[in-house]
Amino acid sequence: MIIEILIALLLGVAAGTFTGLSPGIHINLISSILVSSLYFFSSLPPTILLVFIVAMSITHTFIDFIPSIFLGAPEEDSFLSILPGHQMLLEGKGFEAYIITIYGSLTALIIILIFTPIFIIALPPIYKITKTIIPFLLIFISLFIIFREKNYFLSLVIFLLSGILGFLTFNLPIKEPLMPLLSGLFGLSSLIISIKTKSNPQKQEVTSIKNIKLTKSEFTRSIIPLFIFSPFCSFLPGIGSSHSATISSEIFPQNNRSFLFLVGATNTIIMGLSFITLYTINKSRSGSAAAIQEILNNITIQHIILIIITIIISGIIASIIGIKIAKYISTKINKINYAFLTIITALIILTINIIFSNWLGILVLIIATSLGIFTITLNSKRINLMGSLIIPAITHYLIA
Repeated sequence: MIIEILIALLLGVAAGTFTGLSPGIHINLISSILVSSLYFFSSLPPTILLVFIVAMSITHTFIDFIPSIFLGAPEEDSFLSILPGHQMLLEGKGFEAYIITIYGSLTALIIILIFTPIFIIALPPIYKITKTIIPFLLIFISLFIIFREKNYFLSLVIFLLSGILGFLTFNLPIKEPLMPLLSGLFGLSSLIISIKTKSNPQKQEVTSIKNIKLTKSEFTRSIIPLFIFSPFCSFLPGIGSSHSATISSEIFPQNNRSFLFLVGATNTIIMGLSFITLYTINKSRSGSAAAIQEILNNITIQHIILIIITIIISGIIASIIGIKIAKYISTKINKINYAFLTIITALIILTINIIFSNWLGILVLIIATSLGIFTITLNSKRINLMGSLIIPAITHYLIA
């Protein structure tokens, strides 16, 4: 069984590397496909699928900053890194920018270890007390994000439009609703825009890792909000790493380096703690956690121990893989035919949606892609598109 688990972990790392490097192909997409194909995996022990999903998800959080920094094609978990990452890329410091996100993700592994027993003990009573105010917390966070923008009216419109789309998507007979919704809002839309985007970054410096360090001030201003906001946001429905990082940077101002560290850590923390949240309150707060909920009838403490071990091992392996890939891309960046890769990725996403969804799903994919393009072209932050998950969550808690 140990050998099978190890193979599942390595396959998960490979899958997470693929999704991380492939703009538009998110782990939620792979998780949805896996759940849709459970019949074909019925002979496998659920534990094997558990390890695969966890390893893939954690690896993805380490790798997905590579395309967002070097190619400008982010997903919903990493799009906040575009501005500081690209600024450093244009200065020839793209490799350094990525290494700083790796520092954040590795730090996140320690924070996950610290908060796991706290979540197991404290989260059930906290959730029981705060359950009735969750929709109001979601409304407050959403309004905070919307009204911090200059064109808050546009942000509000995009938030509401995406929310209506999300509400309809989850209440219509759509097969695998998350797949076309997220593929359109955060996948195809960015890929279509990226095809037209051409950048010519200067030659990149590949600095020795031992020379890439955060100052004490940068580390402090990042680590404090990580302990405050990331765990809090990890159990709220519809709230992701982008919300946590945005709120953190508003209260604790960041420079480019500290912000990249913050986003890298937040991404991994919220993903890792989403599995612990599933165990403690039986609520899925990520696509990966939802897939595990479908696969396992009951999550035990033994599963949690296995999850933690998988998180640590896959995170360490992913950091090594990510560094090697980033170093290679830094030396070859001007030779990459990104337009070709983008077109192939877009075709793969479209094909997967056609296979696993239905005609209503394809309609959602088209509308979601259009809304995503609309958001990007008007320079509105794509965090507003998370209304597609937040508004359905708010209505669910208000009605329940």
